[in-house]
Amino acid sequence: MRRSLVVGNWKMNGTLASAELLVKGIIAGLGDNKADIAVCVPYVHLPKVSELVENTALAVGAQNVADKLSGAFTGEVSAAMLTEFNCKYALVGHSERRSYYGDTDETVAARFCQAQEQNITPVLCVGETLEQREQDETFSIIDAQLNAVINLAGIAAFGAAVIAYEPVWAIGTGKTATDEQAQEVHQYIRKYIAAKDQAIADKIQILYGGSAKPDNAKGLFAMPDIDGGLIGGASLDAESFLKIYHSI
Repeated sequence: MRRSLVVGNWKMNGTLASAELLVKGIIAGLGDNKADIAVCVPYVHLPKVSELVENTALAVGAQNVADKLSGAFTGEVSAAMLTEFNCKYALVGHSERRSYYGDTDETVAARFCQAQEQNITPVLCVGETLEQREQDETFSIIDAQLNAVINLAGIAAFGAAVIAYEPVWAIGTGKTATDEQAQEVHQYIRKYIAAKDQAIADKIQILYGGSAKPDNAKGLFAMPDIDGGLIGGASLDAESFLKIYHSI
């Protein structure tokens, strides 16, 4: 049985003071550790948040990771640097990084590998735009995004990774994929991996990342191939984030 996972993505939000209040609120409401839970916070908040989550069930992650180990790459943060703050997870290939900052399937795969080399679990974000969905390109887009990692790291790399399916058309738009639409793509991803390694497909956590909220999380999480969520806006409020977590 796969263990479920809920990851909050704070994006570029919050102050040090609000981050501390939010983390303390989440920790206070965790209750039984029935699923894995993490928050991916802005780089500048990692020192404080990593200190606050120590010896709790709440893990911390980064929102991105450099595709190089070190060097003259101004503004980048390496996986080795992230390990100093006990980062368990790092998002790679989030749709906002792909669309706003030029990440390609190849650079995302390099970031994925850099995270794993430092024993950080990459959360590989994959998904299609509205235009791509309307042109029936969803599965070919998913194939390309997965294959970039497989070609660079091999299928075995997914044995220590998480996948998050983000229908780009449902991020920050108020739209959400129906339970069945989300399940269809999650099932496709799992079968795609199973064709290469059944054991990894059975084990890997595949999260839904498209405007999940307290009122729709339970239905999404009930789907057989949806193992939790990558939560954006709702993760900025402890009560909402905890409701999603407890709907597992």
